Amino acid sequence: MTISRSNPESLHVTPGYHHVTVVSAGRTAHLAGQCPLDAAGVLVGPGDFGAQVDQIVANTLVALGSVGTGPEQVVRTVIYVVTADREVLAEVWRRFQASQLASAFTTASTLLGVAQLGYPGQLVELDVTAALPG
Repeated sequence: MTISRSNPESLHVTPGYHHVTVVSAGRTAHLAGQCPLDAAGVLVGPGDFGAQVDQIVANTLVALGSVGTGPEQVVRTVIYVVTADREVLAEVWRRFQASQLASAFTTASTLLGVAQLGYPGQLVELDVTAALPG
């Protein structure tokens, strides 16, 4: 399996992600939206974007590991954040980029401010697609 990432010259410069990700034919894993819930299903960090990102990173690493892959094989991410504040969006992006999941965000990525997510108090959710090895 080969994963290539590129930024066409005529598109804007990105803050770390690539505009285009191409994967040679193979299997993919589509993770359910990763939420800031602990193993008991309890929301982590009510009102705390950073704590929620950290829990989502931990959960995503477990989910990826369960199918024999890791952040370097991620080919698409979508981050949902309950905010209309650009600085909050930027801080969440920076927190993900500084995490153990950072290499996942060098691929095709989208960051969205939304009105509400599924769990009361939930501020962040991450949608991930990864290419699976052989």
